[in-house]
Amino acid sequence: NAAELAEAIDLAFDYRGDVTVVTHDGRQLSGYVYNRVPETAQPYLTLFPTHEHEHGSAKSKIPYSEVAAIIFSGEDTAFGKSWDAWAKKGADQRRAEAQRQAGDAAARGHL
Repeated sequence: NAAELAEAIDLAFDYRGDVTVVTHDGRQLSGYVYNRVPETAQPYLTLFPTHEHEHGSAKSKIPYSEVAAIIFSGEDTAFGKSWDAWAKKGADQRRAEAQRQAGDAAARGHL
């Protein structure tokens, strides 16, 4: 139904990896859902293909009415990395601050 399709397309848009869009005529288009425009008379999504030569252009505009299924086929490349990046940045900042303070203390003759 239309509501389930719209929800699947929204999930594909929020996903940070590649998906495969299967159309009613059997085509399988793989890539990143760059945009979706549900508020028009003929809603569509925009897909950046995984390999440009597969689809013949830099991006594909696919009407919702042509979408039969969406497969979450690629790895969500950002999944779980935001915490790791934040923790590493904090550790690096603390390490740099400790080195700066040790240098200042040494310059004053305290170390």
